[in-house]
Amino acid sequence: MTLHAVGTYGSHQGPVVVFLHGWGSDERDLASLAQCVPAGVAWASVRAPLRHPSFGYAWYPLDSEQSWAEQGPIDAGTDALWSWVDEELGEHADVIPVGFSQGGVMASQLLRTRPHRVPAAAVLSGYALAAAQQADAVLAQSLPPVFWGRGDRDAVIPGDAIAATDAVLPGIATIERHLYPGMAHQVSPQELHDLTGFLARVARR
Repeated sequence: MTLHAVGTYGSHQGPVVVFLHGWGSDERDLASLAQCVPAGVAWASVRAPLRHPSFGYAWYPLDSEQSWAEQGPIDAGTDALWSWVDEELGEHADVIPVGFSQGGVMASQLLRTRPHRVPAAAVLSGYALAAAQQADAVLAQSLPPVFWGRGDRDAVIPGDAIAATDAVLPGIATIERHLYPGMAHQVSPQELHDLTGFLARVARR
């Protein structure tokens, strides 16, 4: 399956910042976050593989209250994304995934499946799976930097998913945690500022 993307990744050196949109959106949604990427660093914004039931695209279905934690569909989305990375960026390319909502899960899954190719990651209004993943033992030794930002008025991400992320991330990453007062399920100007600083520190390692 070939995914679609926009960006500056045609010719790149060093890690590529990869933006991953949320449920019901597409590759154009997070392209504006390219303003956060340091000058000279390549970026891509990728479209998810599944058609949303009504509009846009999705990384995995949300058919029930427990869909947020269903490993099989999330694995399928992760595999499709790695296939795109290997085909478009190269089988040895490093990526720094930045995902919003459902895309945040994909960012954490890229980290937790091939950590040797993911020097850092950012999860915006998203979460990480509670279940142990294949590379967690490796990550527990390296503790790569992970940006986790969310609003204290986000009513979209289930509380169980937030609790799972709170429990999992400290054991596999060095967390840069941001909780934004008054922010709902969105990205605020303050978060963009903080993300810019984070990417400036990790994208040139």
